[in-house]
Amino acid sequence: MKLQELKNIDIASKRVFIRCDFNVPMDADNNITDDRRIRSALSTIRYCIDNDCSIILASHFGRPKNGFEEGFSLKPIAKRLHTLLKQEIKMAPSIIGEKTIEMAKNLQSGEILLLENMRFEAGETKNDPELSKKLASMADVFVNDAFGVSHRAHASVEGIAQHFDIKSKAAGFLLAKEIKFFHHIVHNPTRPFVSIVGGSKISGKLEALYNLVPKVDKIIIGGGMAFTFLKALGHEVGKSLVEDDLIPEALKIMAEAKKLGVKLYLPVDVIVAEAFNEEAIAKLVTVQEMPSEWMGLDIGNATAQLFSLALRDANTILWNGPMGVYEMDKFAKGSTKISHAVASSFATTVVGGGDTADLVRVTGDEDEMTFISTGGGASLELIEGKVLPGVKALLVEED
Repeated sequence: MKLQELKNIDIASKRVFIRCDFNVPMDADNNITDDRRIRSALSTIRYCIDNDCSIILASHFGRPKNGFEEGFSLKPIAKRLHTLLKQEIKMAPSIIGEKTIEMAKNLQSGEILLLENMRFEAGETKNDPELSKKLASMADVFVNDAFGVSHRAHASVEGIAQHFDIKSKAAGFLLAKEIKFFHHIVHNPTRPFVSIVGGSKISGKLEALYNLVPKVDKIIIGGGMAFTFLKALGHEVGKSLVEDDLIPEALKIMAEAKKLGVKLYLPVDVIVAEAFNEEAIAKLVTVQEMPSEWMGLDIGNATAQLFSLALRDANTILWNGPMGVYEMDKFAKGSTKISHAVASSFATTVVGGGDTADLVRVTGDEDEMTFISTGGGASLELIEGKVLPGVKALLVEED
């Protein structure tokens, strides 16, 4: 099976519905603080403009609780799209209201209509068939370019695709690029292949770890999840974040790595603090000397150096998850050092979205990475070997 791509279908002068991922960070005054996801969608939008299409854009934003909420409106997105595309963006008053349907019907070639936040409709996350049908009725062609939500079977992602035949639906340029990158890096990497796995918990990355161990040459484990591994090895971890019920799984992963000859790296020193806050007293200790009443919140200097040395001969690096509580300056040094080490390597470097993508932006290493995914959860599921619902709907059956 292969993915149906936008360049392989006829869209000339047609009405195209593009599901984007405009779920961008905003400050308290509704100013967009990072528009990378919006800019990532521009090549697909411009391609449709160049083909004289009339374009309907859809996205979710945040987690509105009950219908329309001004704070979750896509109006700031429309404004940014207007700036980037240098053309008028028509803002729909709703998602499937009469006026919105009328606006979609009357769109001319080259015109763009942005629907309101998809999650104002309760049926979106429930993959409601009626909502999917109404969304599909607006267009001749469906394009999914929202990698960040393609692991969700939602009405505007998976449900809508069922109403189009394979010649009238496709993956946009961003989605196709994401799928190709992750497929290549997991199934056919240039070796040595090193994976860095961080973040707070093992539970969210257990399947990814199981899938990665047989594929990589080295695996580096940092962040809060490292303490479950350290405790499994008999270390005192104090009040650090630990998933006791997953200690057997951690032991199993380490045993599997040893059996396959995969080098598994864990922290050798950590930054510990008396409490989980920026003002707490902090100090550097080896993993053998963690105080029982303190918690580990970042990797230490020796660990950052060890991990950086392990990355030195890599030809492929896959990074998902920070090394500590990078949101607090005091506990961001380890993550920053690893970010610089990854950025300065000669490897193909793929950053797995979410917090890690935010981190490399903050450290100024964004432009040095080969590829930064726009989806954290979706990239993890690809690493786990799953077929995403939003992607499955766009697969071409091969003879």
